[in-house]
Amino acid sequence: MYRLLVVDDEAIIADGVTEILGSLNVPGLDICTAYSGMEALDWLNSTRVDIVLSDIRMPELSGLELMDIIHRKWPRCRIIFLTGYDDFQSVYKAIQIQGVRFLLKTEGYAKLIAEVQAAIRELEEELRTDHLLQQAAKQRSRLETLAQGEYFRQLLAGAESSSLEERKTNFHSLSIPLSGDAPVFLVQGSFLRSASAASFTMRQEKALDVKFLVDRYLSDLTQCAGIVDRYGDLLWLVQPKDEGTEPAASGTELVRFVEGMLELAQEACSKALGTEIAFVLTGQACSWERLPAVYDRIRQMQHGRIGDGSSMVMTVQVCCREGAEPTREPIRSERFERLAGHLESGRSEDFLALLREILRPVRGNPEADKQQAMELYYSAALVMLSYINRRELQEWVPANGLMQFDSHATWEEGADYLESVAKALFECRKKGEGSRAAGAMEEIGQYIEGHLEEDLSLVRLSRRFHFNPSYLSRIFKQENGMNLSEFIEKARLRKAKEMLAQDGLRINEIGVKVGYESPHSFTRFFKKSMGTTPQEYREGARGKA
Repeated sequence: MYRLLVVDDEAIIADGVTEILGSLNVPGLDICTAYSGMEALDWLNSTRVDIVLSDIRMPELSGLELMDIIHRKWPRCRIIFLTGYDDFQSVYKAIQIQGVRFLLKTEGYAKLIAEVQAAIRELEEELRTDHLLQQAAKQRSRLETLAQGEYFRQLLAGAESSSLEERKTNFHSLSIPLSGDAPVFLVQGSFLRSASAASFTMRQEKALDVKFLVDRYLSDLTQCAGIVDRYGDLLWLVQPKDEGTEPAASGTELVRFVEGMLELAQEACSKALGTEIAFVLTGQACSWERLPAVYDRIRQMQHGRIGDGSSMVMTVQVCCREGAEPTREPIRSERFERLAGHLESGRSEDFLALLREILRPVRGNPEADKQQAMELYYSAALVMLSYINRRELQEWVPANGLMQFDSHATWEEGADYLESVAKALFECRKKGEGSRAAGAMEEIGQYIEGHLEEDLSLVRLSRRFHFNPSYLSRIFKQENGMNLSEFIEKARLRKAKEMLAQDGLRINEIGVKVGYESPHSFTRFFKKSMGTTPQEYREGARGKA
């Protein structure tokens, strides 16, 4: 999804351009409107913007001043200047900067549409990322990455000392591009598409490709270190980039930037690598001493996501007590750690494939050693029992027989029973995700119905309900069978028809109550939907009465 922001202090021009671009029905293009440079700044501070179409001459904050802010906050954003002034100095400055275009208002909508489409093509080309993968391959240092990963896995498990001096020494020797005395933000990335058929080498290669792609997107304004964690998922530790004389990004600015870049990285991973990945980002930095507790907490919160996680970037506020112990139950074997990881992350195919591999010595072997069979059975059963207890699923997935190995007539029957419990767990999880999604989308629909006079843009709603815009858009359509914008238009039209059929309110007042400050915009919207003007509809309704 791309986000285009139209900025002009003349409302009739801003509304007209927004309507024309909206009529193109470009898939995945979310169009926002600002009526001043300061209002545009609010958008830039709250969400990622990919294309800005702006007037140059505006009071308070000019287009060129806005351009400087855009380049600091969203370096990959394309800018198209639209002005009625033949200002040579402004034009000259604009055209010297890569990613900036210039148009006169007299050139017409056809030229404007062509420039917007060209900007979208440039963004699409970036997302294909062939050149990004080539650049990543050149800078890839496999041994360095693996060494960093092993160090951080030890740190996350609390097995490695986290004193400042030791951190500085280790960071220097391992070429870790982070400051040992500054707090860090965490980003956890979970693979959603099963990779059970792939070899270990292929899975490792794909994880490294994703890591380097995300590194590149984050590198504009941050310094980060990415690793593959013990569950086979990805984890990044992120800090603001130290630019010397330039002030470092504030916590809020950094979080907004990382959210936006993770959305782009998701699309790049999907298109270039065929990989779907969901992200969880901490909304505030944590100290290195609290790192293990915060890491455990964001993994737990990722489990409670709404929907299937595809296209999800979830920002969470993690409040862990100083010195709190990790919540994860220890697993005795690396294979069972991986089993627990697949269960935690919802990877059913990977879980079942590994479970069958673990239980292979039991299946079809009546001469198998009983002690070995019991150890394998109870180790796998403990993974599932721990999950059931921590998620409080006892009434949904009966677990009475999990710890009763001797109740099964044969070892084969016991293995089949473990598989049946595992399948029930994944089915329960799937139903829970769907139920939470339906409830959340119903709440959003009710909010829209009760706030038609307010700004109901995708970005505003996503902030209000704590989703990233592309994820909200996809889940809303999945649950309601229509786009969010279509739902809003239908709600506004329905309310407008109800009020027009009644006396007491003027047409321009009705327009304001359904979200249209400009009478002209309300009339245009109504006529496009109904084929008649609001006045004609009112007269017809009175005639039927």
